[in-house]
Amino acid sequence: MPTIPTAAEFRAAGLYDPDAPDAADRLALLEWVAAQGISLEQMAVNRNDRSLITLPGDLAIRPGLRVTLAEAAKRAGIAPELLQRARVASGLMPAAPDVPEFTEADIVGFQSFAATAAFFGTSALLQFSRVLGASVARIAEAAIALFIANVELPGRELHASSVALAQANLNASQAIGVIPQTIECFLRAHVEAAVRRQRIVRGEERGDLVGVTVGFVDLVGFTPLARRLSVTELGALVERFEGLANDVVASRTGRLVKHVGDAVMFVAPRADAACDIALTLMEQFADDDIVRPRGGLAAGDVLMRNGDYYGPVVNLASRVGDLAVPREILVTPAVVDGARGAPFAFEPAGKRMLKGVDEPQPVFVASRAPAEP
Repeated sequence: MPTIPTAAEFRAAGLYDPDAPDAADRLALLEWVAAQGISLEQMAVNRNDRSLITLPGDLAIRPGLRVTLAEAAKRAGIAPELLQRARVASGLMPAAPDVPEFTEADIVGFQSFAATAAFFGTSALLQFSRVLGASVARIAEAAIALFIANVELPGRELHASSVALAQANLNASQAIGVIPQTIECFLRAHVEAAVRRQRIVRGEERGDLVGVTVGFVDLVGFTPLARRLSVTELGALVERFEGLANDVVASRTGRLVKHVGDAVMFVAPRADAACDIALTLMEQFADDDIVRPRGGLAAGDVLMRNGDYYGPVVNLASRVGDLAVPREILVTPAVVDGARGAPFAFEPAGKRMLKGVDEPQPVFVASRAPAEP
Protein backbone atom coordinates (compact mmCIF):
# COMPACT_ATOMS: atom_id res chain seq x y z
CA MET A 1 0.00 0.00 0.00
CA PRO A 2 1.59 3.32 -1.03
CA THR A 3 2.42 5.80 1.71
CA ILE A 4 0.17 8.84 1.42
CA PRO A 5 1.97 12.17 1.94
CA THR A 6 0.56 14.54 4.55
CA ALA A 7 -1.14 17.81 3.73
CA ALA A 8 2.04 19.56 4.85
CA GLU A 9 4.12 17.51 2.40
CA PHE A 10 1.72 18.29 -0.44
CA ARG A 11 1.97 21.96 0.52
CA ALA A 12 5.77 21.87 0.64
CA ALA A 13 5.79 20.34 -2.86
CA GLY A 14 3.71 23.27 -4.10
CA LEU A 15 0.70 21.06 -4.77
CA TYR A 16 -1.69 22.21 -2.07
CA ASP A 17 -2.93 25.52 -0.68
CA PRO A 18 -5.11 25.06 2.42
CA ASP A 19 -6.55 28.55 1.98
CA ALA A 20 -7.83 27.96 -1.58
CA PRO A 21 -11.62 27.80 -2.06
CA ASP A 22 -11.41 24.21 -3.32
CA ALA A 23 -8.84 23.07 -0.78
CA ALA A 24 -10.84 20.06 0.44
CA ASP A 25 -11.51 18.76 -3.09
CA ARG A 26 -7.86 19.35 -4.04
CA LEU A 27 -6.53 17.49 -1.01
CA ALA A 28 -8.87 14.55 -1.64
CA LEU A 29 -7.63 14.39 -5.22
CA LEU A 30 -3.97 14.50 -4.18
CA GLU A 31 -4.48 11.75 -1.62
CA TRP A 32 -6.34 9.56 -4.12
CA VAL A 33 -3.66 10.06 -6.80
CA ALA A 34 -0.93 9.20 -4.29
CA ALA A 35 -2.87 6.06 -3.32
CA GLN A 36 -2.50 4.89 -6.94
CA GLY A 37 1.27 4.80 -6.48
CA ILE A 38 2.02 8.19 -8.07
CA SER A 39 5.02 9.97 -6.53
CA LEU A 40 5.17 13.58 -5.37
CA GLU A 41 7.66 14.25 -8.15
CA GLN A 42 5.26 12.95 -10.81
CA MET A 43 2.42 14.98 -9.33
CA ALA A 44 4.58 18.12 -9.25
CA VAL A 45 5.17 17.84 -12.98
CA ASN A 46 1.41 17.50 -13.53
CA ARG A 47 0.28 19.97 -10.89
CA ASN A 48 -2.84 21.49 -12.48
CA ASP A 49 -6.19 19.88 -11.68
CA ARG A 50 -6.86 18.49 -15.15
CA SER A 51 -3.42 16.87 -15.43
CA LEU A 52 -3.73 15.33 -11.96
CA ILE A 53 -7.19 13.97 -12.78
CA THR A 54 -5.89 12.22 -15.90
CA LEU A 55 -2.42 11.22 -14.63
CA PRO A 56 -3.27 7.79 -13.12
CA GLY A 57 -5.30 6.89 -16.21
CA ASP A 58 -2.53 8.05 -18.53
CA LEU A 59 0.03 5.88 -16.75
CA ALA A 60 -2.33 2.89 -16.84
CA ILE A 61 -2.60 2.94 -20.64
CA ARG A 62 0.90 1.49 -21.12
CA PRO A 63 2.01 0.31 -17.66
CA GLY A 64 5.39 -0.99 -16.59
CA LEU A 65 9.01 0.03 -16.89
CA ARG A 66 10.21 1.34 -20.22
CA VAL A 67 13.46 0.93 -22.12
CA THR A 68 15.21 2.85 -24.87
CA LEU A 69 15.10 2.16 -28.59
CA ALA A 70 18.46 0.38 -28.56
CA GLU A 71 17.47 -1.90 -25.66
CA ALA A 72 14.07 -2.71 -27.18
CA ALA A 73 15.64 -3.54 -30.54
CA LYS A 74 18.27 -5.74 -28.92
CA ARG A 75 15.73 -7.70 -26.90
CA ALA A 76 13.35 -8.04 -29.85
CA GLY A 77 16.14 -9.23 -32.16
CA ILE A 78 15.44 -6.51 -34.69
CA ALA A 79 17.60 -3.69 -36.06
CA PRO A 80 16.87 -0.30 -34.44
CA GLU A 81 16.35 1.22 -37.89
CA LEU A 82 13.70 -1.37 -38.77
CA LEU A 83 12.00 -0.89 -35.40
CA GLN A 84 11.74 2.83 -36.14
CA ARG A 85 10.37 2.14 -39.63
CA ALA A 86 7.74 -0.19 -38.18
CA ARG A 87 6.78 2.43 -35.60
CA VAL A 88 6.43 5.20 -38.19
CA ALA A 89 4.56 2.88 -40.58
CA SER A 90 2.00 2.30 -37.83
CA GLY A 91 1.43 6.06 -37.64
CA LEU A 92 3.51 6.90 -34.56
CA MET A 93 6.27 9.47 -34.21
CA PRO A 94 9.85 8.16 -34.32
CA ALA A 95 11.14 7.38 -30.84
CA ALA A 96 13.89 9.59 -29.43
CA PRO A 97 17.01 7.40 -29.11
CA ASP A 98 17.74 8.17 -25.45
CA VAL A 99 14.19 8.36 -24.05
CA PRO A 100 12.73 5.22 -22.41
CA GLU A 101 9.71 4.66 -24.62
CA PHE A 102 9.14 0.94 -25.11
CA THR A 103 7.31 -1.42 -22.76
CA GLU A 104 7.56 -5.19 -22.35
CA ALA A 105 4.43 -5.52 -24.50
CA ASP A 106 6.11 -3.47 -27.24
CA ILE A 107 9.10 -5.80 -27.25
CA VAL A 108 6.85 -8.85 -27.63
CA GLY A 109 5.07 -7.09 -30.50
CA PHE A 110 8.33 -6.34 -32.28
CA GLN A 111 9.44 -9.96 -31.87
CA SER A 112 6.24 -10.97 -33.67
CA PHE A 113 6.92 -8.34 -36.33
CA ALA A 114 10.38 -9.79 -37.01
CA ALA A 115 9.03 -13.33 -37.28
CA THR A 116 6.19 -12.29 -39.59
CA ALA A 117 8.51 -10.19 -41.77
CA ALA A 118 10.59 -13.30 -42.39
CA PHE A 119 7.47 -14.95 -43.85
CA PHE A 120 5.84 -12.14 -45.84
CA GLY A 121 8.82 -9.85 -46.46
CA THR A 122 9.62 -6.57 -44.74
CA SER A 123 8.18 -4.23 -47.39
CA ALA A 124 4.85 -6.05 -47.51
CA LEU A 125 4.59 -6.12 -43.72
CA LEU A 126 5.40 -2.41 -43.43
CA GLN A 127 2.59 -1.65 -45.86
CA PHE A 128 0.24 -3.84 -43.84
CA SER A 129 1.38 -1.97 -40.72
CA ARG A 130 0.25 1.29 -42.33
CA VAL A 131 -3.23 -0.12 -42.88
CA LEU A 132 -3.31 -1.60 -39.38
CA GLY A 133 -1.97 1.58 -37.80
CA ALA A 134 -4.56 3.78 -39.52
CA SER A 135 -7.36 1.49 -38.32
CA VAL A 136 -6.03 1.28 -34.76
CA ALA A 137 -5.57 5.07 -34.62
CA ARG A 138 -9.24 5.48 -35.48
CA ILE A 139 -10.21 2.93 -32.82
CA ALA A 140 -8.10 4.84 -30.26
CA GLU A 141 -9.74 8.16 -31.05
CA ALA A 142 -13.18 6.56 -31.05
CA ALA A 143 -12.47 5.13 -27.58
CA ILE A 144 -11.49 8.57 -26.30
CA ALA A 145 -14.58 10.15 -27.85
CA LEU A 146 -16.72 7.44 -26.24
CA PHE A 147 -15.33 8.32 -22.81
CA ILE A 148 -15.65 12.09 -23.27
CA ALA A 149 -19.23 11.97 -24.53
CA ASN A 150 -20.57 9.37 -22.11
CA VAL A 151 -18.51 9.77 -18.94
CA GLU A 152 -16.47 12.97 -18.71
CA LEU A 153 -18.99 15.53 -19.97
CA PRO A 154 -21.95 14.11 -18.01
CA GLY A 155 -19.74 14.01 -14.91
CA ARG A 156 -18.77 17.64 -15.29
CA GLU A 157 -22.38 18.67 -15.88
CA LEU A 158 -23.31 16.94 -12.61
CA HIS A 159 -20.36 18.70 -10.91
CA ALA A 160 -18.73 15.44 -9.94
CA SER A 161 -15.75 15.73 -7.58
CA SER A 162 -12.21 15.68 -8.90
CA VAL A 163 -11.70 12.27 -7.31
CA ALA A 164 -14.79 10.89 -9.06
CA LEU A 165 -13.58 12.20 -12.41
CA ALA A 166 -10.09 10.81 -11.84
CA GLN A 167 -11.51 7.41 -10.85
CA ALA A 168 -13.68 7.37 -13.98
CA ASN A 169 -10.65 8.24 -16.11
CA LEU A 170 -8.59 5.46 -14.53
CA ASN A 171 -11.43 2.94 -14.96
CA ALA A 172 -11.69 3.88 -18.64
CA SER A 173 -7.94 3.47 -19.16
CA GLN A 174 -7.97 0.07 -17.45
CA ALA A 175 -10.94 -0.98 -19.58
CA ILE A 176 -8.65 -0.69 -22.62
CA GLY A 177 -7.48 -4.15 -21.63
CA VAL A 178 -10.65 -5.68 -23.05
CA ILE A 179 -10.14 -4.06 -26.45
CA PRO A 180 -7.43 -6.48 -27.72
CA GLN A 181 -9.62 -9.50 -26.97
CA THR A 182 -12.59 -7.82 -28.64
CA ILE A 183 -10.49 -6.90 -31.66
CA GLU A 184 -9.22 -10.48 -31.96
CA CYS A 185 -12.78 -11.78 -31.84
CA PHE A 186 -13.94 -9.40 -34.56
CA LEU A 187 -10.75 -9.84 -36.61
CA ARG A 188 -11.12 -13.62 -36.85
CA ALA A 189 -14.79 -13.27 -37.80
CA HIS A 190 -13.96 -10.62 -40.42
CA VAL A 191 -11.14 -12.72 -41.88
CA GLU A 192 -13.55 -15.62 -42.19
CA ALA A 193 -16.12 -13.36 -43.90
CA ALA A 194 -13.43 -11.87 -46.18
CA VAL A 195 -12.33 -15.34 -47.25
CA ARG A 196 -15.92 -16.19 -48.19
CA ARG A 197 -16.29 -12.93 -50.15
CA GLN A 198 -13.04 -13.47 -52.02
CA ARG A 199 -14.09 -16.96 -53.08
CA ILE A 200 -17.22 -15.44 -54.61
CA VAL A 201 -15.69 -12.45 -56.41
CA ARG A 202 -12.20 -13.70 -57.34
CA GLY A 203 -11.82 -16.10 -60.23
CA GLU A 204 -8.96 -18.50 -60.75
CA GLU A 205 -5.51 -17.02 -61.45
CA ARG A 206 -6.74 -13.41 -61.34
CA GLY A 207 -4.31 -12.26 -58.68
CA ASP A 208 -5.81 -9.35 -56.72
CA LEU A 209 -8.46 -8.51 -59.33
CA VAL A 210 -12.01 -9.07 -58.09
CA GLY A 211 -15.37 -8.73 -59.78
CA VAL A 212 -17.67 -6.62 -57.58
CA THR A 213 -20.28 -3.90 -57.69
CA VAL A 214 -19.01 -0.63 -56.26
CA GLY A 215 -21.36 1.90 -54.72
CA PHE A 216 -21.14 5.48 -53.49
CA VAL A 217 -23.95 7.09 -51.51
CA ASP A 218 -23.62 10.66 -50.23
CA LEU A 219 -25.61 13.34 -48.45
CA VAL A 220 -26.76 16.03 -50.86
CA GLY A 221 -26.25 19.57 -49.56
CA PHE A 222 -23.95 18.55 -46.73
CA THR A 223 -21.83 21.71 -46.96
CA PRO A 224 -24.79 24.10 -46.51
CA LEU A 225 -26.00 21.87 -43.68
CA ALA A 226 -22.63 22.22 -41.96
CA ARG A 227 -23.16 25.98 -41.91
CA ARG A 228 -26.75 25.77 -40.62
CA LEU A 229 -26.44 23.10 -37.93
CA SER A 230 -24.58 23.27 -34.65
CA VAL A 231 -21.53 21.08 -34.19
CA THR A 232 -23.58 18.74 -31.98
CA GLU A 233 -26.42 18.51 -34.51
CA LEU A 234 -24.00 17.92 -37.37
CA GLY A 235 -22.21 15.22 -35.41
CA ALA A 236 -25.50 13.47 -34.66
CA LEU A 237 -26.47 13.60 -38.35
CA VAL A 238 -23.18 12.15 -39.54
CA GLU A 239 -23.27 9.47 -36.84
CA ARG A 240 -26.80 8.51 -37.83
CA PHE A 241 -25.94 8.26 -41.54
CA GLU A 242 -22.68 6.37 -41.01
CA GLY A 243 -24.25 4.00 -38.49
CA LEU A 244 -27.16 3.23 -40.80
CA ALA A 245 -24.81 2.76 -43.77
CA ASN A 246 -22.68 0.32 -41.79
CA ASP A 247 -25.66 -1.77 -40.68
CA VAL A 248 -27.40 -1.80 -44.07
CA VAL A 249 -24.23 -2.78 -45.95
CA ALA A 250 -23.21 -5.47 -43.45
CA SER A 251 -26.66 -7.08 -43.39
CA ARG A 252 -26.73 -7.41 -47.19
CA THR A 253 -23.46 -9.29 -47.86
CA GLY A 254 -21.58 -6.07 -48.66
CA ARG A 255 -18.59 -4.38 -47.11
CA LEU A 256 -18.35 -0.73 -46.12
CA VAL A 257 -14.94 0.22 -47.49
CA LYS A 258 -14.57 3.78 -46.23
CA HIS A 259 -16.09 7.17 -45.57
CA VAL A 260 -15.15 9.82 -48.13
CA GLY A 261 -16.21 13.18 -46.74
CA ASP A 262 -20.01 13.09 -46.66
CA ALA A 263 -20.15 9.85 -48.71
CA VAL A 264 -19.73 6.17 -48.03
CA MET A 265 -18.12 3.72 -50.43
CA PHE A 266 -19.14 0.07 -50.34
CA VAL A 267 -18.68 -3.06 -52.41
CA ALA A 268 -20.96 -6.06 -52.84
CA PRO A 269 -20.29 -9.40 -54.52
CA ARG A 270 -23.53 -9.16 -56.54
CA ALA A 271 -25.23 -6.31 -58.36
CA ASP A 272 -28.63 -7.06 -56.82
CA ALA A 273 -27.19 -6.82 -53.31
CA ALA A 274 -25.58 -3.47 -54.18
CA CYS A 275 -28.88 -2.14 -55.53
CA ASP A 276 -30.66 -3.26 -52.39
CA ILE A 277 -28.06 -1.50 -50.22
CA ALA A 278 -28.23 1.80 -52.11
CA LEU A 279 -32.02 1.88 -52.33
CA THR A 280 -32.43 0.92 -48.67
CA LEU A 281 -30.18 3.78 -47.61
CA MET A 282 -32.21 6.19 -49.70
CA GLU A 283 -35.51 4.81 -48.39
CA GLN A 284 -34.45 5.16 -44.77
CA PHE A 285 -34.43 8.94 -45.27
CA ALA A 286 -37.56 9.14 -47.46
CA ASP A 287 -39.42 11.32 -44.95
CA ASP A 288 -36.41 13.38 -43.88
CA ASP A 289 -36.43 17.00 -45.04
CA ILE A 290 -32.75 17.49 -44.19
CA VAL A 291 -31.01 14.32 -45.35
CA ARG A 292 -31.48 13.51 -49.04
CA PRO A 293 -29.10 10.77 -50.14
CA ARG A 294 -28.15 9.98 -53.72
CA GLY A 295 -25.80 7.43 -55.18
CA GLY A 296 -24.12 5.66 -58.05
CA LEU A 297 -23.27 2.03 -58.79
CA ALA A 298 -20.89 0.44 -61.27
CA ALA A 299 -19.87 -3.20 -61.72
CA GLY A 300 -16.75 -4.89 -63.05
CA ASP A 301 -13.22 -5.92 -62.21
CA VAL A 302 -11.34 -3.81 -59.67
CA LEU A 303 -7.95 -4.03 -57.98
CA MET A 304 -8.14 -5.04 -54.34
CA ARG A 305 -5.16 -3.75 -52.39
CA ASN A 306 -4.61 -3.03 -48.68
CA GLY A 307 -8.30 -3.26 -47.84
CA ASP A 308 -9.32 -0.77 -50.53
CA TYR A 309 -10.41 -0.99 -54.16
CA TYR A 310 -9.03 0.82 -57.20
CA GLY A 311 -9.58 1.11 -60.92
CA PRO A 312 -11.85 2.60 -63.59
CA VAL A 313 -14.96 0.89 -62.18
CA VAL A 314 -14.47 2.66 -58.83
CA ASN A 315 -14.06 6.01 -60.57
CA LEU A 316 -17.10 5.30 -62.73
CA ALA A 317 -19.30 4.59 -59.70
CA SER A 318 -18.18 7.83 -58.08
CA ARG A 319 -18.76 9.91 -61.24
CA VAL A 320 -22.20 8.37 -61.82
CA GLY A 321 -23.14 9.16 -58.24
CA ASP A 322 -22.13 12.79 -58.76
CA LEU A 323 -24.71 13.05 -61.55
CA ALA A 324 -27.61 11.75 -59.47
CA VAL A 325 -30.16 14.17 -58.12
CA PRO A 326 -31.36 13.94 -54.50
CA ARG A 327 -33.11 10.64 -53.74
CA GLU A 328 -31.87 9.05 -56.96
CA ILE A 329 -29.64 6.04 -57.58
CA LEU A 330 -27.93 5.92 -60.98
CA VAL A 331 -26.33 2.71 -62.25
CA THR A 332 -24.31 1.56 -65.23
CA PRO A 333 -25.40 -1.05 -67.82
CA ALA A 334 -23.18 -3.66 -66.14
CA VAL A 335 -25.21 -3.27 -62.94
CA VAL A 336 -28.47 -3.65 -64.88
CA ASP A 337 -27.16 -6.83 -66.49
CA GLY A 338 -25.95 -8.21 -63.16
CA ALA A 339 -29.25 -7.55 -61.39
CA ARG A 340 -31.53 -9.12 -64.01
CA GLY A 341 -34.21 -11.25 -62.44
CA ALA A 342 -34.02 -9.33 -59.16
CA PRO A 343 -36.95 -7.23 -57.89
CA PHE A 344 -35.65 -3.95 -59.30
CA ALA A 345 -36.61 -1.68 -62.16
CA PHE A 346 -34.13 0.26 -64.28
CA GLU A 347 -35.34 3.30 -66.19
CA PRO A 348 -33.03 4.55 -68.99
CA ALA A 349 -31.72 8.04 -68.14
CA GLY A 350 -29.91 8.72 -71.40
CA LYS A 351 -26.22 9.12 -72.00
CA ARG A 352 -24.25 11.38 -69.72
CA MET A 353 -20.84 12.96 -69.94
CA LEU A 354 -18.72 11.86 -67.00
CA LYS A 355 -15.64 13.62 -65.74
CA GLY A 356 -12.53 11.87 -67.04
CA VAL A 357 -14.47 9.81 -69.61
CA ASP A 358 -14.24 10.74 -73.30
CA GLU A 359 -17.53 9.31 -74.55
CA PRO A 360 -21.05 9.78 -73.13
CA GLN A 361 -22.04 6.82 -70.96
CA PRO A 362 -25.54 5.31 -70.69
CA VAL A 363 -26.99 5.34 -67.18
CA PHE A 364 -30.18 4.04 -65.57
CA VAL A 365 -32.25 5.09 -62.60
CA ALA A 366 -32.65 2.16 -60.18
CA SER A 367 -35.83 1.61 -58.18
CA ARG A 368 -37.80 -1.17 -56.55
CA ALA A 369 -39.93 -3.07 -59.03
CA PRO A 370 -43.65 -2.61 -58.33
CA ALA A 371 -45.31 -5.54 -56.66
CA GLU A 372 -47.24 -7.78 -59.02
CA PRO A 373 -51.02 -7.64 -58.53
